[in-house]
Amino acid sequence: MRLNPKIFKILLGLCFLFIINTNAQIQKKAQVGFRFLTNPVSAEVMGRGGVGVVATYNSNGIFWNPALIGLIKKSVDISLNHTKDIADINYNAVAAAVRLGNFGVIGFSLLAMDYGTFYQTVRANNAQGYIETGTFSPTAVEFGMGFSQKVTDRFSYGVQIKYVRQNLGKAWIAVSGDSLNDPNFRRKLQKYVQSTIAFDVGTFYDFHYKGIKFAATIQNISRELKYENQKFPLPFAISFGATVDPLSFFIDGQTGKAIVLSFESRHPRDYGGRMKFGAEYHFLDSFTVRAGYMLNYDERNFTAGFGVKQEVSGMYLRVNYAFQPYGIFGNVQFISIGISY
Repeated sequence: MRLNPKIFKILLGLCFLFIINTNAQIQKKAQVGFRFLTNPVSAEVMGRGGVGVVATYNSNGIFWNPALIGLIKKSVDISLNHTKDIADINYNAVAAAVRLGNFGVIGFSLLAMDYGTFYQTVRANNAQGYIETGTFSPTAVEFGMGFSQKVTDRFSYGVQIKYVRQNLGKAWIAVSGDSLNDPNFRRKLQKYVQSTIAFDVGTFYDFHYKGIKFAATIQNISRELKYENQKFPLPFAISFGATVDPLSFFIDGQTGKAIVLSFESRHPRDYGGRMKFGAEYHFLDSFTVRAGYMLNYDERNFTAGFGVKQEVSGMYLRVNYAFQPYGIFGNVQFISIGISY
């Protein structure tokens, strides 16, 4: 049973207006937690400047806009992603989308962080002022399940529910006494682990004219969490994106070549608005060159990458690579491998 598209658009539009109005009244502060949820996934997306909300037509779309997984053409689509980030921080992500006939598409997402190993210390009365008590490895993980339905040949919507968990390890906390020299000084080993449920919702609309497409998404809707006495929200954000095929204004018909320009406006809770611009050149639907630029980011702006796609025994294999200069931190590198059948 399909929803009436007109009714659904009206309800979703009202929902967007309500949340935008609410977000406009929030004082923006850099105090959100679970920042790993904003880490970009997909070399394809990062090659075009991080524009992911409107043009990610494979299972990786669930990380950017759950409405996009409803556009997959095959029965199954699987994506594997690895990112070599700054400061020896790496993360991996897996996405899968399965078509449920004409009813819709169900998708799954998994993101796991590897922050490396850190030395743990505690204050002590010695020359250094501390002693080492071992090592710890913070972890963070997100697992999501989403659903998308293509209501018409132009419009699709999607929702995703996510379980997110962050483990910052253990720390020694003073529970009594004013200093190390206080005979009543006592401390305990406190574990810092938090988890919650979050939601994403998104829409997509294809004008069927000159490659013009529009999409919008709301990410990380959830309750606030707390470490000690400090509450914090998840990195809530609203994003809008659009694409256009400029060659179609001058060349009629299919030539085996296409240029797609894309744009995304992101409005996070904790920062001012951010803009992303991307360009892709597609040749025979088998080779793609990408470049992009990101505005209002501290250390990063330019991105570039490429991708290849090949059909093998009825399956489509794709490999994408991208890199992004990150100022004094060096380069961030992304690689994605996908299969659809």
